[in-house]
Amino acid sequence: MFIHKYNNIISIENLLVTWERFLRGKRKKKGVIIFQAKLGDNINDLYYLLQTRTYKHGEYSAFNVSDPKPRNIHKATVRDRLLHHLIYKELYPYFDQRFIYDSYSCRKKKGTHRALDRFQYFARKVSKNNTRTCYVLKGDIKKFFASIDHDVLYKILRRHIEDEEMHWLIKQVISSFHTTKIGVGLPLGNLTSQLFVNIYMHEFDMFVKQELRVKYYIRYADDFAILSDNENYLEELLLKMEKFLNEKLKLKLHENKVYIKTYASGVDFLGWVHFPYHRQIRTSTKRKIIRKLKGYPKPETVNSYRGLLGHGDTYKLRKYIKNKNGVEI
Repeated sequence: MFIHKYNNIISIENLLVTWERFLRGKRKKKGVIIFQAKLGDNINDLYYLLQTRTYKHGEYSAFNVSDPKPRNIHKATVRDRLLHHLIYKELYPYFDQRFIYDSYSCRKKKGTHRALDRFQYFARKVSKNNTRTCYVLKGDIKKFFASIDHDVLYKILRRHIEDEEMHWLIKQVISSFHTTKIGVGLPLGNLTSQLFVNIYMHEFDMFVKQELRVKYYIRYADDFAILSDNENYLEELLLKMEKFLNEKLKLKLHENKVYIKTYASGVDFLGWVHFPYHRQIRTSTKRKIIRKLKGYPKPETVNSYRGLLGHGDTYKLRKYIKNKNGVEI
């Protein structure tokens, strides 16, 4: 069980430590500068609201990004984001050690590249070094963040956290947002949302690993893949997983993004199309990179894409970008 007590967590000292963490990479942001100008007063005010349990989460500001598909991001105030960081700082270590090894989203020492390498490792194991047919079940949750059920999430958290005041605090954050239906949905943009969806989907991970006894399973957020040398076995798994998601987590698989196909035919997973002897970057990602590197891109943008393209067969793309945009990548 998570044993840390609410009063220790919300202390002024802990709020100040969290503020220093929160500041990283944000010192020049307007809202952060304003909050920092009266830091003592703002921290004391937040502490008073938390101590008296009169804290109310503020409104969100919404904006759209293309990533490469359109996403609606909801941004909380600096005060509320500081609280999100506090909750995350306290809860993450406890839950992270309980997550399965092959959950890769928003975790330290995990991430996309490790998930890609793990997928490739699994494929070699199942295919006996590409000498046998390897089938891949690829799944995706429909409207993932927008479909998280608050009551289901509360019940999961209650199994781990005893302190009633901590439940009250967490509920202030979770209930601060909903989609078209009250009590459903988490905001893309909250640091806490990244942790809460992993806690939520850990229930699915445990079902897959412990009840279905699946050996070669990888999940990154709402994307998951299972590898096997038996296509019928994967079809049977799919029915059981779909039933569990619907009944236990109130989630649905995306009907257009769930399939079973051979590894040799090319499997699209986490932005790359995987083949037995190489992987190619997804076409939509390729277009985004070309667009982002037009004109005079920032050095950090170039370095970011250079790192990304180093994880697959991208020689032709890098050559094209150099010839068309004049950017060495």
